[in-house]
Amino acid sequence: MKIKLLLIITAMLLVVTIQAKPQFGRDQLFNDNWRFKLSDVKDGELTNLDDSNWRQLNLPHDWTVEGVYSPDKASSTGYLPGGIGWYRKTFSVPETEKGNKVYIYFEGVYNHSEVFINGNSVGKRPNGYISFMYDLTPYIKFGHENLISVKVDHSLDADSRWYTGSGIYRNAYLVYASPVHIDLWGVYCKATNVTDKKAVVSVETTIHNESDKAANILVSYQVIDPVSGKIVARSFKSLGTESTKKTVTSQTFSIASPRRWSLEQPNLYTLKTIIFQNGKVIDQNEQQIGIRTLTFDPNKGFALNGVWTKVKGVCIHHDAGCLGSAVPREVWKRRLTTLKEMGCNAIRMSHNPQAPDVYELCDELGILVMDEAFDEWEFAKKKWISGWNKGTPGFQGAASYFADWSDKDLGDMILRDRNHASVIMWSIGNEVDYPNDPYSHPILDHANINQPVQGGYLPNNPKAERLGAIAKRLAAIVRGLDTSRPVTAALAGVVMSNETEYPSSLDITGYNYTEERYALDHANYPKRVIFGSENGHSMKSWKAVRDNEYIFGQFLWTGIDYLGESGSWPSRGFYSGFLDFGGFIKPRGHFRQALWSTKPVAYIGTYSQPKDNRFLSTDAWPVWNYVEGKMVRIVCYTNASKALLILNGKQAGELKNQDDNTGVIYWDIPFHEGKLEVIGLDKKDNQTCSYALQTSGKPDSITAQSDISEIKDFHGVAQVTVQIVDEKGIPVMISEDEVTCAIEGPAKLLGLEASNNSDMGNYSDNVQRVYHGRLIAYVQATGSEGKVNLKFTAPWLKETNVTIKVLNK
Repeated sequence: MKIKLLLIITAMLLVVTIQAKPQFGRDQLFNDNWRFKLSDVKDGELTNLDDSNWRQLNLPHDWTVEGVYSPDKASSTGYLPGGIGWYRKTFSVPETEKGNKVYIYFEGVYNHSEVFINGNSVGKRPNGYISFMYDLTPYIKFGHENLISVKVDHSLDADSRWYTGSGIYRNAYLVYASPVHIDLWGVYCKATNVTDKKAVVSVETTIHNESDKAANILVSYQVIDPVSGKIVARSFKSLGTESTKKTVTSQTFSIASPRRWSLEQPNLYTLKTIIFQNGKVIDQNEQQIGIRTLTFDPNKGFALNGVWTKVKGVCIHHDAGCLGSAVPREVWKRRLTTLKEMGCNAIRMSHNPQAPDVYELCDELGILVMDEAFDEWEFAKKKWISGWNKGTPGFQGAASYFADWSDKDLGDMILRDRNHASVIMWSIGNEVDYPNDPYSHPILDHANINQPVQGGYLPNNPKAERLGAIAKRLAAIVRGLDTSRPVTAALAGVVMSNETEYPSSLDITGYNYTEERYALDHANYPKRVIFGSENGHSMKSWKAVRDNEYIFGQFLWTGIDYLGESGSWPSRGFYSGFLDFGGFIKPRGHFRQALWSTKPVAYIGTYSQPKDNRFLSTDAWPVWNYVEGKMVRIVCYTNASKALLILNGKQAGELKNQDDNTGVIYWDIPFHEGKLEVIGLDKKDNQTCSYALQTSGKPDSITAQSDISEIKDFHGVAQVTVQIVDEKGIPVMISEDEVTCAIEGPAKLLGLEASNNSDMGNYSDNVQRVYHGRLIAYVQATGSEGKVNLKFTAPWLKETNVTIKVLNK
């Protein structure tokens, strides 16, 4: 059923948030004690192969980020290597499991993977971002040792416009299940009616009977209140299932006075699903669920739970600097929390399904999600080899398997993610309509279309009309699995696409970098819901959203610096994020916070007085170290009505009002060392916020602060911020000292990240040069309790130590 956008889309949903696991059976994390070899091993799946000299490691694992940066590698994927790798793991299946099913579930393997059990191939998956599962049962030796082998072929390592990583870079699970069990991603929840008094909830469950007999079962649900812990709804239903078939059953129940999931209060109930056969429990799962309503209106924008809301979103890729694509949940939590504190309320999963941890955290933190399936359809996009938009591009990529796998890949994304409260829309593509790359249309010969086009209409290129047919097919797949959210896409060539059926196949339409089209297309297509699916950081771009009720939001490129899509060597990646590689907020993040945050904020950065007086940087770092008397520009990013600058306790420059044209208040003053402070004032001159800088001396000491004092998981991660300070403890932003980290105790160093985009050195050792006077150390527990001592040293500086306890709770 298509959500027909005549005037308004309203969707009501009870949504499930714990999706990392396959949602059925008895799962166990399957990450430990794998063996790995980076080589195209002949017969790597065979049980008699000697792998005793292979490297032993735990998942998740990304071998690409362990490689050496080299200018002969593709800039698009960050000047890092791909290759072919093999993973092998032996494990025993108890004799008592005979008669049950055994599955392997991978959250993501990049890419072109093939899985073997005891030498037998059980499946291949070319897409590196999709979660998938295989049935191992026919080849399992119950009561004996078994061997699982995984070949990962990323030999075509210039296959993306950004960094991908290589290997089994997300979690793996081994799953035991009764022959009659809940299907993979087999629970689907939605609400048919939500009011303050009652939420009417429908739960659709798919039961897979893999036995050779019909089975009668009882399906039971319990919903537990997030505050009281009491059961607030329950339901039971008897069901007959046929042998070797899937059976779908639906149940409806009500929740009185529902606590809604919102940005401010992301309330999450607990849903227990239990399957009984002959009075015994044969399968069950427990998930968190949220209740909320979505409204999309072509004139009023977007409402969450009936509250009209501007979506203040960012696009993100899936890596984390020196960690590559194997990013621990704790790292994602710190990053997403920082973005939300900055005023961000939405994430676009650019341009592929991401780790389940990210969706779960968005559910828990109250962050909206635009989920996205593809960056390219039937034709490969340009992949830059020698720097962004430089040289001759390559054309490796996901288009090579789109025809064979797109239906399956898209469907699996919807099934996996459709129960997340945070997900509010499904994107079926990003910039697949970029003019002449490769699709073309005669409209490109027309003047004043405000689109970046090379050479006008190219009649020998694929016809743009093809976009409409593909979009219809993909949209139908989405609507066949979920009607509670709109289908969208991020259009790069909206003028060209308007001549096709592409936009009309969508429910809401994303515009990439074409704010000048908003008013015109709103008038020409009055039933179209329009938003910014990818945007620049300018004040003008934000005002196009803020000042137009019918534009419900924007997603800025990008929220976090990412590897790949690099410039000319040396360049690790794309540096337009609000957060850097290490997850620290950058000056432009403070600027955006002043525009987006509802809390009073102020920030000041500095740079030498520019020759062009009109130049107002939104990338000014908080440094107050210059030559005495030098003229310095101080820029203030604040949401206060006015700002007052204070230098060493005295007013410096005039009191200035907020500038709504630039979003920047500035002063030009001569430098004098000491304390520089800005005070934000409201319209009645009451102080609402402040921010201060101090002149620093030469580097004297290292300080280090862990985000946690205890790691409460045997594989948990602590994030330690290391800062260079002077003898007074003032941060030395201009420091570039080389820091060494030594660890004693049950933990290991995952990496040191200083966030310097041009540092192409070794990120696999325990030595790193700070950037802007700081870096972050990622420390992971190694499987036992105890005390971990971290020592940070640097030549000529006073060292520091950090102690962290590892517990098993």
